[in-house]
Formats: sequence, structure tokens, C-alpha cells
Amino acid sequence: MTLLNRLEPVLALALAAIWISPLIFAFWAAFHASTDAVNFNLGAAWTLDNFRTAWEGAPWLRYFLNSFLLVTIVLIGQFLLCTLAGFAFAQIDFRGKDVLFVLVLLQLFILPEVLIVENYKVATQLGLLDTILGIGAPYMASAFGIFLMRQAFKSVPKELDEAARVEGCSLLGVLWRVYVPAARPTYLAYALVSISTHWNNFLWPLVVTNNESSRPLTVGLSIFGAPENGVDISVISAATVMVIAPLLVLFLVFQRQFVQAFLRAGIK
Repeated sequence: MTLLNRLEPVLALALAAIWISPLIFAFWAAFHASTDAVNFNLGAAWTLDNFRTAWEGAPWLRYFLNSFLLVTIVLIGQFLLCTLAGFAFAQIDFRGKDVLFVLVLLQLFILPEVLIVENYKVATQLGLLDTILGIGAPYMASAFGIFLMRQAFKSVPKELDEAARVEGCSLLGVLWRVYVPAARPTYLAYALVSISTHWNNFLWPLVVTNNESSRPLTVGLSIFGAPENGVDISVISAATVMVIAPLLVLFLVFQRQFVQAFLRAGIK
């Protein structure tokens, strides 16, 4: 065994420790007073007062509901649009298909932040400012999702398609009865990426929202932790833990399914 092979597990553990250290500190600070958290007083008493203070400091139920509606609306829109587009690029022959697919892939090279001004203009013209739909609309036509669905549909055996057509299925019937069930692992993998991405999205929701009725958790947390509202590291950490808790619980409960979904949804 070479020296590199021996060092690889140690380096991996060290990298993992560095990556998770902010999360560990957030949990530590959330359950301790500020002075004990900053000084790493290991003998300090644990407390839930920070969570009580944080919960009373902002309309978190409203923020949680907004984030839940946001990720749900975006995911439904992405599944619908990416399924139809991915199926068209995978199984339907039409003029200019390859050129259009390349144009779709070009979206992968454009950062969403670059389009904020144009998206804001469109949202204003459509009257979508300060709405959940206005936050989620720019992300529903996902180039990554279209590409992923195309790859998944291209891997479906052609015999299943032909058998369904012989049985009298229409084009949409074949899509719904053959291709969608075969791509379930890919849907799960993509859903995980989409939910985590839009649950944590910050910049665009900050730009397009101005009041509590439409703010998601990330924007609410940034306002709650603003310096003008007073800086208490333990209370802010408690609020942060509340915000990330749903994703952590989701991962811990379904971690095996998560890993299997990503392995089975590998690009072919």
C-alpha cells in the first residue's frame, strides 16, 4: 500500500471535519448562552431559551409555509416541463432537434444571477413581484433537469415503447405509462437537488420580495440576523438550526434512498 493510499482516508476525514465544522458550531451555539458558545465552555449548561427567543422574533410559520409552497411549485413546474422537453429530445425526431438541445445546454453556463435584472423586469410586467410564483417561475425550465430527463428516457428499452404503442397507447400515454415509471430513480434524485437548492436560495427571493407574506426562510433569516436587529450568536444559530432542520431530517431519514437514487440516476 502506497503512502498516498494510506493518507487518503485521513485526508477525507479531515476534509469532512472542516466541511461540517460550521454546522457543528451552529448546533453548539444554539443550545448554549453566547458567552459559553464563543468560549467553548464544555461544562456549560444546555438550554432551549435561544430557540424560544428566536421563534418569538420573527413569523417563522409564515416563512416555513412560503418555503414549502415555493419548493413545491418549482418542483411541480420542473417535473412537468422537464419531462415533456426531455421526452421530446430523447424519443421524438423533429427538425433542428440537436441545435435546440445545444441551446438548452448553453443555459447551464449562464449563472442565474446574471439574469436577475431581466427576470425582475419580466416579473414586474407580469405582476409577479412579492409572490411565491414570482420567486419560482424563473427556475421551472431547468436545463439540468431537461438534460437529466433526456438521458433517463434514452436508457428506456425501445421494446417497451413499441409494446405500449401496439397496445394502443397515445404518445402521452406511452410517456406516462412507460417512460415516467422507468425514470423514478432519476425523478427522486432530481427532486432532492431541486428541493435543497430552492429551500436555500437567497439572492433572487431577496430581490423580488418586500414583505413577510411572500418571504421564504432564507430571506427571513437574513433579516432576523441583520446587525440593526442586534447580534446574538446563540439566537441566530438557533434560528439557523430551525431553518436547516427539515432538510437535515429529510436526509437522515432517507439517506439510503438518496444514495441509491443518485447511483441509479447516473448519466449514461
